[in-house]
Amino acid sequence: MTMLDLTRLPVAIIGAGPVGLAAAAELIERDIDFVVLEKGSKIASSVRLWGHIRLFTPWRHLVDPAAARLLENAGWTTPDQDATPTGLEFVEEYLEPLASLAEIASRLQLDTRVVGVSRERMDRTRSAGRGAAPFLLRTQRTDGAVEEFTARSVIDASGTYATPNPLGSSGLPPIGSDAVATSILPALPDVLGADRARFSGRHTTVVGAGHSAANTLIALTQLAETEPGTRVTWLIRTASAVRVTSSSNDQLSARARLGSRVDGLATEGRIELVDGFEISSVTPDGAAISLRGTRNGVPARHDTDLVVNATGFRPDLDILREIRLDLDDVVEAPRLLAPLIDPNMHSCGTVEPHGFRELTHPDPGFFLVGMKSYGRAPTFLLATGYEQVRSIAAWLAGDMLAATKVQLTLPATGVCSTNLTIEASCCS
Repeated sequence: MTMLDLTRLPVAIIGAGPVGLAAAAELIERDIDFVVLEKGSKIASSVRLWGHIRLFTPWRHLVDPAAARLLENAGWTTPDQDATPTGLEFVEEYLEPLASLAEIASRLQLDTRVVGVSRERMDRTRSAGRGAAPFLLRTQRTDGAVEEFTARSVIDASGTYATPNPLGSSGLPPIGSDAVATSILPALPDVLGADRARFSGRHTTVVGAGHSAANTLIALTQLAETEPGTRVTWLIRTASAVRVTSSSNDQLSARARLGSRVDGLATEGRIELVDGFEISSVTPDGAAISLRGTRNGVPARHDTDLVVNATGFRPDLDILREIRLDLDDVVEAPRLLAPLIDPNMHSCGTVEPHGFRELTHPDPGFFLVGMKSYGRAPTFLLATGYEQVRSIAAWLAGDMLAATKVQLTLPATGVCSTNLTIEASCCS
């Protein structure tokens, strides 16, 4: 198949979240065909899981410019630019209207999980003619049906929320965690809503030092005000949660308030802070569980009823085993992007503008975008993902001037530290 033939195939977008739908909008403006593949029965399935959380980013940073133009042409009214929506409001007021546009809805496949990506008739070891071969995507629908189809390019915007980091400080699940799996909850549970009964009157330990942990800690202290016996512990492996508590200069005022609030609750004693704790194993202790490991190098134990795992996220790379990727050894982000976001090297939350060039892999035409492009690194902002897909769409259209002229203005975090451990994708 020639390169000319490849341009007749659609671009495959994996994930119908905010960045995947922004990619669709950018491709529409470039008159490039595409298909959007979403594993959920509705768009933005991951965002809906934390829909009760209020974002700390105002609307002005949450809407992709190309998406806004399409929506406004259809009569959509831009929300108050200074307001900060909840995740569900973000979906209902922006993402659902965007996905409902005829140009996107006709190309959207729900209940469709991508289980593998390769090159047609080529595993990763075959080189001859590789660049001229279309991408091959294998999908599985919820009814079990398996299908394959080809694409000229793949934009993987599937995010990382479904693949959290394990609780173990080694990066592995703590020994024994399978036996207590029902007592370990994912990040950002709905403490004051759907999950209220689960937490009422119980001792909950939130593990993690970022903004997802802070959201849950604040909700738990509110629950404790009305539900006797509710206790809250904050367990971190570092000496301090500096990303949350050192944000007074943050240009995102809602994020700054989040940090100062959780810091104050810890100071008041409403949150018990356990720092320097490295988890290595978990064991059942009657109806409760026991976290075991070391604290500041000394063997330690912490008993609790429930654990909320807010230790961050990592990309699911299993479906990409047959794609030639160039990933950084540390954060599992594209190698050229990694130095801009690696918390060991780049300490501030803002990031330099980047586009298709920094996101390119040895298999040309394959891109990781959005939160997944950051690998295990924190501080992703949606505006970053929107600029990524704008640049990629321009590259696909052959508009190298627009593709390389990357411009991005992000609010400063007010946080500079290398003691960074997590930032949830929802902290957009």
